Amino acid sequence: MKPLQPELERRKAQHLYRRRRMVEGAQGPELIVDGRQMLTFCSNDYLGLANHPEVISALQRGAERYGVGSGAAHLVTGHRQAHHALEEELAAFTGRSRALLFSSGYQANLGVLGALLGRGELLCEDRLNHASLIDGGRLSRAWMRRFPHRDLVVLGELLPRSKERGGLVATDGVFSMDGDLAPLPEMARLCRERGAWLLVDDAHGLGVLGREGRGTIDHFGLGVDEVPILVGTLGKAFGTSGAFVAGSEVLIETLIQQARSYIYTTAPPPAVAEATRASLRLVQAGELRRQRLRELIALFREGAGALGLPLMPSETPIQPLLAGTSARALAWSAALERQGILVSAIRPPTVPDGSARLRVTLSAAHSRQQVERLLEALASALSMESE
Repeated sequence: MKPLQPELERRKAQHLYRRRRMVEGAQGPELIVDGRQMLTFCSNDYLGLANHPEVISALQRGAERYGVGSGAAHLVTGHRQAHHALEEELAAFTGRSRALLFSSGYQANLGVLGALLGRGELLCEDRLNHASLIDGGRLSRAWMRRFPHRDLVVLGELLPRSKERGGLVATDGVFSMDGDLAPLPEMARLCRERGAWLLVDDAHGLGVLGREGRGTIDHFGLGVDEVPILVGTLGKAFGTSGAFVAGSEVLIETLIQQARSYIYTTAPPPAVAEATRASLRLVQAGELRRQRLRELIALFREGAGALGLPLMPSETPIQPLLAGTSARALAWSAALERQGILVSAIRPPTVPDGSARLRVTLSAAHSRQQVERLLEALASALSMESE
């Protein structure tokens, strides 16, 4: 085993070292970070539900009824009525026969790819997919081929012409670092023509896009026939924790029998499932929140464009500002922090080399005044850089 310290020093020298921050208080636009009041634009709490009183009350009632921990895996004694009710409600919400809860989105992607794919079977993935999809593909021992971002021509070349050979195509619905959408209608058509299954991880689309927040698949008018495997997370727009896979009866039963990250993991706390049931109701009734979020996105993009900021093509709450080098992204982040605003610098390997950035994320809980303050701070930071 090689020495560990030299690798840590290399990361520091290349501006790739990560540090945790100590955050106090409940989730919201303003937090105490490392002992200092900060306005934050780096949370995935897109609808502002993580600290919603109805969600908190549901969590408290769930804890009073079920206690804290579930005590065991779902297949032992961990599967409670709250879990089952949430699965049924998520299935109805996504328009699918069944849904299956996982403890995290990472475990969901590892579980579904490991259960459905074997050694040598074809898996095609977008190069900018979330790390959990990439790692799930690697661990599945499938023959994983990665195509350039949103490149349907290369995807078509990778998929076999024979429907009998099939395969599986996996993609983010909304890409977590770029904020753009996968071309799902075209991907679904291509998969249908080639006999491949399509998996969409809609972690950043659910709650934000589509009718009643049903996500990217609904946004494009697609259904279970076009996208048979839907993965969703609950720790973003839903404001709680955990994840789920939704699809057919046969798919979910297969995962129950074969997904190792489901079988061998303690079930999530049932109180969290009760809180998520409350947040699901708020998501479905949350059109005013989604409208407010769209208005804030438009405000930010208009202001950033007027300032000549290096925007990327995103119409979602994820608004990256491309810096290029890790050193520059860190400098931008530090300049904002000096003005009391926290925006994380995203660097390789999370994003490709040469595409380090600030990942600005907006929430319905932000005010127009807070977004305008961010724009003023960005203008100040970049003007100081040019001096």
